[in-house]
Amino acid sequence: MSVSSLAHHDYTVGWICALPNPELVAALFMLDIEHPRLPRKQADTNNYTLGQIGQHNVAIACLPQGEYGLSSATNVASQMRMSFPNIQFGLMVGIAGGVPSLPDHDIRLGDVVVSKPGIGNGVLSSMITAKLWKAMSSNQPVGLMHLLQLYGVPLVLCKLDR
Repeated sequence: MSVSSLAHHDYTVGWICALPNPELVAALFMLDIEHPRLPRKQADTNNYTLGQIGQHNVAIACLPQGEYGLSSATNVASQMRMSFPNIQFGLMVGIAGGVPSLPDHDIRLGDVVVSKPGIGNGVLSSMITAKLWKAMSSNQPVGLMHLLQLYGVPLVLCKLDR
């Protein structure tokens, strides 16, 4: 399908950033291809950057300037789902990404946190430390995909065919 013929229903990954800099800037650098804007759906106040990462069509939005927290992120996510009805995966990516401080998890900068509602304690499913992530990704790409699946990342998001 050509980039110019893409429509709202062709996007299956939603990516929300809390901050325009550095989180949104980093997200934009991840795009292999940037797609043209689509017409705004009624009642959606989000500004989207659309693009492709590997085989995935991605809609990226940032929280409104100066707004933070769960209600703002929920509002952005709700509007995104309304405009892009086929989104299968929602990612909140950034500094801490809304990760709670829990006494039994020593979360540090660079750690990858994977969460699914209803798994584990319902808040935090698993964590891949930055040290383990670096070792797995630099030495064993097949092992990295296995590790991501083990930690609950859906298989379709583990496809690294770039």
